[in-house]
Amino acid sequence: MREVRLEGTDPKTLIPGMKKLDDWNWAIGFGSLLLGLAIAAHPSTPLGRGRGVVVGMLGCFLIGLLWICTFYVFADNAHDLWLLTDLGQLNLIVGIGFMAVGFTYATRWE
Repeated sequence: MREVRLEGTDPKTLIPGMKKLDDWNWAIGFGSLLLGLAIAAHPSTPLGRGRGVVVGMLGCFLIGLLWICTFYVFADNAHDLWLLTDLGQLNLIVGIGFMAVGFTYATRWE
């Protein structure tokens, strides 16, 4: 496997400038994901009509619930779970964000 290195950058950082963002890179990533799911609830998309609304709604509710429960189960243990450890208490915002998108789908349910 070939290493990707840019001249004058830290070899552990693949994208220059990512360290400057600190925790904002998580906010940008999860914000984009949740915004994309919310946009997919529009009636012109397959997830925005018919059974897709129910699938999107229940899926987002379950992902949010599992995210928060997994965080609480492994928060005090010595396990080093990559994403859950990095986010810390921000895991609650991610789980609640998924549930909020689930409510977006719930408003489209007929």
